Amino acid sequence: ANNNVQWDEDSVEYMPANPVRIAFVLVVHGRASRQLQRMFKAIYHKDHFYYIHVDKRSNYLHRQVLQFANQYPNVRVTSWRMATIWGGASLLSTYLQTMRDLMEMNDWPWDFFINLSAADYPIRTNDQLVAFLSRYRDMNFLKSHGRDNARFIRKQGLDRLFLECDTHMWRLGDRRIPEGIAVDGGSDWFLLNRKFVEYVTFSNDDLVTKMKRFYSYTLLPAESFFHTVLENSPYCDSMVDNNLRITNWNRKLGCKCQYKHIVDWCGCSPNDFKPADFHRFQQTARPTFFARKFEAVVNQEIIGQLDYYLYGNYPSGTPGLRSYWENVYDEPDGVHTLSDVALTMYHAFSRLGLRRAETSFHARVRVLFYRYYPMGHPVSVHLYFLADRFQGFLIRHHATNLAVSKLETLETWVMPKKVFKIASPPSDFGRLQFSEVSICSHLCTIS
Repeated sequence: ANNNVQWDEDSVEYMPANPVRIAFVLVVHGRASRQLQRMFKAIYHKDHFYYIHVDKRSNYLHRQVLQFANQYPNVRVTSWRMATIWGGASLLSTYLQTMRDLMEMNDWPWDFFINLSAADYPIRTNDQLVAFLSRYRDMNFLKSHGRDNARFIRKQGLDRLFLECDTHMWRLGDRRIPEGIAVDGGSDWFLLNRKFVEYVTFSNDDLVTKMKRFYSYTLLPAESFFHTVLENSPYCDSMVDNNLRITNWNRKLGCKCQYKHIVDWCGCSPNDFKPADFHRFQQTARPTFFARKFEAVVNQEIIGQLDYYLYGNYPSGTPGLRSYWENVYDEPDGVHTLSDVALTMYHAFSRLGLRRAETSFHARVRVLFYRYYPMGHPVSVHLYFLADRFQGFLIRHHATNLAVSKLETLETWVMPKKVFKIASPPSDFGRLQFSEVSICSHLCTIS
């Protein structure tokens, strides 16, 4: 079934007496902890529940998530972790396990399951979302591919057998689609009601059992499993062909077969939203409550615009609104996670920073002997952006202050130099029309 739903943006004024409560499942990876926390702040409400899965390979992010999750009674982090890859069966396994966990949490009376990543962001308020879902609490919201099933099956590789092993999806051969099953699919971002989640999680009927087995050896299974089970189940009349999201697809830019190193297939990825796209969030032709994707290292201004649109201005004097930091190395990760080139570069920057610190202290303090001796490897390294412009590296490191025999922690700011001059240009240098050099040279140290 494909139910049409009506939406009135002002319906928040008519909040039902029994509003739905939502289980937000955040499946995250990488190192963008600040962006994740900003998104979490935008969707947080004391009446909802937040269950976070951090990729098994993202240890830094896992440590950060544990720190802020402990501050909220309605936030939990999975005790288990999987290494989810693009297109892999592990992502479907992650969703099914989080559903089972949520169903077994008797103290969390949620009504809807919503999956999000750190690259998502709300484009409507929490009250608007709750008012809408309360009106359609018996519906399931998934985006379908369209009507050409045969093309979808070929494009998705559903007629091919895949096996996930060693964080790679290997194509093993051809196979047949199960007979008597209406295959459907589309986006792997969805909103499912509790009744259907319970059915998918605990039912032992042939449909669910066979589909779980079939999709265990399928490319991009999360883009089709829930659609197919829903349409062939007793809950088929509850499907709404809308996952309540806007995704920034630009096939010419996003479909470059960029996942060949992960999967024996070609894939596409959505593009980042930027300020010029803001008008797309204001449309009211169909219900939309989230958008993807956003990356603060690409553009943070659009996220600030959304915050203002939803919740108004930040208080005057709020620090760091135009700044963004993203970690690229943290000491608990171990230096073995760095390449030799990166480790050498960070050490060099640290030593240059210590030299600058010595020069600075000599100019301000009358001491006969003021010198730093570097100790160990860097403590942390962050990328620093201001107003969506890269400002350099922030490298925190230890050094012994030989003047007082004291171990100190310093931070070196390595700023990119924008203008270079050729000291001795060759005679034919004029033929060069354009060059771009990425070198960090100017150093400033903060103790």
